[in-house]
Amino acid sequence: MTTEYEKERLKRLRGLDLLDTPTNESFDRITRMASQIFDLPIAAVSLTDEDRQWFKSRVGVEHWEIPREKACCGEVADTADVVVVNDLLASDYYKDSVLADSGIRFYAGAPLMTRDGFSLGAMCVLGTEPRDVTEQELSALHDLSKMVMSQIELQHAVGRVDSGTGLPNYLQFVEDLEDLARDNPKQTYYAMSVELIDLSEASALQRVMGPSYLENLSIAGSEVLQEMLGAKARIYHIGPGQFAFVDSGSKQHIAQQANDLYEALLAIRLNDASPFMLRPVIGVAPFQVGVNPPGNILRIAHSASRDARSEEVAVGWYNEESDQSHQRRFGLIANFADALKAPNELYLVYQPRLDNASGKCVGAEALLRWQHPTLGNIGPAEFVPLIEKTPLAKELTDWVLRNAIQQAQHWHNEGHTLQLSINIAAANLEEDSFCERLLTYLNDAGLERSAIELELTESSLMNNNHKASQQLQCIADSGLSLAIDDFGTGYSSLSYLQTIPARVVKIDRSFVDEIESKPRNQALVRAMVAMTRDLGYRVVAEGVETEAAHEFLKSLGCDEVQGYFFAKPMSADDFGRWHHGTLA
Repeated sequence: MTTEYEKERLKRLRGLDLLDTPTNESFDRITRMASQIFDLPIAAVSLTDEDRQWFKSRVGVEHWEIPREKACCGEVADTADVVVVNDLLASDYYKDSVLADSGIRFYAGAPLMTRDGFSLGAMCVLGTEPRDVTEQELSALHDLSKMVMSQIELQHAVGRVDSGTGLPNYLQFVEDLEDLARDNPKQTYYAMSVELIDLSEASALQRVMGPSYLENLSIAGSEVLQEMLGAKARIYHIGPGQFAFVDSGSKQHIAQQANDLYEALLAIRLNDASPFMLRPVIGVAPFQVGVNPPGNILRIAHSASRDARSEEVAVGWYNEESDQSHQRRFGLIANFADALKAPNELYLVYQPRLDNASGKCVGAEALLRWQHPTLGNIGPAEFVPLIEKTPLAKELTDWVLRNAIQQAQHWHNEGHTLQLSINIAAANLEEDSFCERLLTYLNDAGLERSAIELELTESSLMNNNHKASQQLQCIADSGLSLAIDDFGTGYSSLSYLQTIPARVVKIDRSFVDEIESKPRNQALVRAMVAMTRDLGYRVVAEGVETEAAHEFLKSLGCDEVQGYFFAKPMSADDFGRWHHGTLA
């Protein structure tokens, strides 16, 4: 009958999550040291499970486990004391044991003791010849067993195990993969990344459901995963509601397992809100151990789970093209801070705006370009939306403002009273000092307010709060012109036009494209021009590429036009020559 001591001992052993885990160099060093000190061919860190001895580390033996029955290490666990058997064949109890049958004659083992007095197993040495043991050797064996326990406690207590779920964490995942690579080089496995919720909603969930919701959800998720994968499965808790594990087998087996896990996770119930909050996805990434770095393995599995979420499917498989695209985007964000400081990576080009009534160039839009040192020219459509979602958005706009105002100052000093349009981000309206700083730049340059126009997209204007409204009003009160960029692409409701202090509306190029042959676009633009002009806005059409489109827009009463039909964006020098040519 299992004693209470044995129940508690097994509970502690399994709670440490050591059984059936990969080899570990931290333990292997101690095992090798034991073999050298005793000058014996066999040494092991042996953990006593319910019916077996499992070797966390071993030297001189190929198998991972032996039966617990008549195993010397089992006696160490039962007695919590040192066991020395000088000759197994001379022992009535051990002479017919598995060890004796395999040729082992000598055994010495010291218990692996927890702080509260439970023996997990033994630090043991074994030999094929009978021998005695000295007091000095026994003392060394005691020290080695304590070193093993220190390593166990270190891994469990310091940054290796999640306190809520009791599962190993990312650091342990990396170390286990390193160990797996030593034992199974170049074998193919599958890394699985499990997300219980959309991580972008984690903060909102905590705010609505309370700080304990994600922890309780993680605990529930860990229990489901362990039940589905089995007690021997090694599952890692990577983050709030995030798990990872490694498996092998056929692709069909892995796919079926992932789908079964998805269905099981959907059934988690914490409270009535759980079905609405749970949005599990599973990412699957094949890899070869020892070829892919451990940190990269988890990254590609996570990439697969993010693809699954974006594509709204249960299971996502790693896609190299998608991953490279994400890597490129991340790289651009990481490199942009340096680009802001570099003397020649970022630069502005200028596209003319023409007055339809006179045909004269009345202004230009400043457009940002990036000459990346290794990737070459990066288009603004690729990098600007990325940067606008980061704290660098404010520095980006500040760089554009300072350089564009410097160019406007140069043109005005030459006698060209052109208005320069500058794009700003919604994040700039969150700055308390944005309007004040902009006016300071203009005053320092000696420019009138009419020299500059600020452009904000329709969607960013819609999302403004009280602070943003204050900045917009400051801009309007100062005499600066404000333009609504990409008009028609943001919101179906036009009520915001009553509150935004803008003077100019720029019709998005998607409506102007091939307008001469698209009756639907013609009808939409006709309505936009009529409505916005009736409301007192000056109307600019972007993306004009043909004479027919230009003539149609003129017939509608569109005030200004901008597009390739007149000129592509140009450097400041080329713009100057182009502008002189139009005046000649």
